[in-house]
Amino acid sequence: MSRTGIPLRKRLLVRLLIASALIAGCSVAATAWLATETTTRALREEQGQDLATDMEILAELSGYAATHPDWTGAEKTVRTLSAKTGRRIALTTADRAPLADSAPDGTSLPLRPAATVDPLRTDTFTQPGAQLSGIDPRVVGPYRLPAVERAKLDVLAKARQKCFARAGIQTTIERTPSGRPVLTDPDATVDSGYVPDACADGKLNSETPTEMKALDALNTRAAPCLKREGLDPHVPLRVSINRDEGGGGLSFVVGKFAELEKSDAVRKAQACVDSVRRAQLDPYVAPMAQLFLGGGDSSATRFDMSPANKAKIVGAAGLVLAVTVAVTAMVATRLVRPLRTLTAAAQQPPERYVRVPVTTRDETGILAVAFNELAERRERLEVQRKALVSDIAHELRTPLTNIRGWLEVTRDGLVAPEPELLASLHEEALVLQRVIDDLQDLAAADAGTLRLHREPVSVAELLDQVAAAHRVGADMADVGLHTATDGSPWLDADPVRMRQALGNLVSNALRHTPAGGTVTLTARRAADDVVVLQVADTGSGIAPDDLPHVFDRFWRAEKSRSRRTGGSGLGLAIVRHLVAAHGGTAEAASEPGVGATFTLRLPAGLAPKEG
Repeated sequence: MSRTGIPLRKRLLVRLLIASALIAGCSVAATAWLATETTTRALREEQGQDLATDMEILAELSGYAATHPDWTGAEKTVRTLSAKTGRRIALTTADRAPLADSAPDGTSLPLRPAATVDPLRTDTFTQPGAQLSGIDPRVVGPYRLPAVERAKLDVLAKARQKCFARAGIQTTIERTPSGRPVLTDPDATVDSGYVPDACADGKLNSETPTEMKALDALNTRAAPCLKREGLDPHVPLRVSINRDEGGGGLSFVVGKFAELEKSDAVRKAQACVDSVRRAQLDPYVAPMAQLFLGGGDSSATRFDMSPANKAKIVGAAGLVLAVTVAVTAMVATRLVRPLRTLTAAAQQPPERYVRVPVTTRDETGILAVAFNELAERRERLEVQRKALVSDIAHELRTPLTNIRGWLEVTRDGLVAPEPELLASLHEEALVLQRVIDDLQDLAAADAGTLRLHREPVSVAELLDQVAAAHRVGADMADVGLHTATDGSPWLDADPVRMRQALGNLVSNALRHTPAGGTVTLTARRAADDVVVLQVADTGSGIAPDDLPHVFDRFWRAEKSRSRRTGGSGLGLAIVRHLVAAHGGTAEAASEPGVGATFTLRLPAGLAPKEG
């Protein structure tokens, strides 16, 4: 609960902040979603592009290693690939000794290598054309055919191509890395192993002298391994054309052994073949190298204004705008509705004193309550104004009627102007003068033009002066008048106005105190640097319902409205204004049948310096 009495959740500022936070949250969420979606898509595309580029670089460098015995001339290939892909490419040995680098000298390498370039141990899942043994199909070594053998095989390939054409199969001649020609067709009929009987002469697939020589060397190398695995090392190996593994690469399999009927023996024999084959090809390839790849052009990840991205932006912006408009309209409607009601009520004629319903507990609800209180005060003031005019007319009419009546009968000679008559007329004139003086004092107080001539005033002397001025009236009414001062308090006040205020209180107390009663004037200085003046009587007291009105103008305890017993009804109103002009307050307390006490609280002053 705040100091204004409004629950925190109902305060207008809090509700506006919540609405703003909701709109901002929707904006942030939409922006985050759009940025995440776009960035994720861009990253995925970039990762896919990078992976394809990495595989292209690895395949190119593996091909170079498969056809060169070392990395001496790899610098040109590396720079060409770097310029093509926009990536930094570096090749090093296993201990990170540089072999080739597209970056300037001295540029540090990435923390980890991206791949290992080894044509004899390639990744059979990601390296295009890699055989199941993990050997790059471009590694041929001693199996590379010389020109003479290639020419003979070309003649056989063309003859078989014509034979296939007669059988209705259109083929093309392609050349494998070793130089051996192979036939392929668009329908993969030849690749599936189908060969017409008229074309199956076996000449094209027969090993050449060069291949037989290399195969004999492979047999010699494989014998010890086969023997260790318990296989017959004297059964020869043969070379077959395998189009499923690299489009016509050489595949090496073991001859027919009874032992190979078991899968375990097959794996052992194939492992021996692969091992000795790598040893046979090793002198013909570049040594194993580590491949390091650096970042490419960052512009690849930049946001592009594609139709899909444009649609996302428009959709997100539209959603945020819709939420903003809806929340703003809802909040604005709740704010404007009570304000319109207040405006309509304020535009009504002033004499109607229209009230507005209080429907909320926020600031607009407080404004509605204040408007209703203002209307109530205006209505109450209007009633008081009418009563004031009526009371003034009554107070002036009574003495004027008396004066006029006696003057008319005296003028007509009906009554002689005796001293008693003149004294009565003079008393009525004094009543008129008192009423006019009181009204003038109230008008000056209301207008703020009441003049005060402040000076140090001794409170004890002030009480004595007031008591002395009313001593005769108190004695005539058989009422005791006493004063009591605690200490020697001083006031910074106008002594004439203070005597007038206290005099009005004493006159009012004497008027309502029966014979044998007492009126007591007391003064003391309170702890909060305030002087407290009190006028207490032992009269009939004031009814609780009348107590809030004792300082109202023309209010009297006796409803008979007699100016003889009730005064003009302006004395206490003047007291309140005079005390307020001095910066103080006036209060009344009473207990019916016991008496009433009027208390004045005024700022304390300083005693004058002696001398």
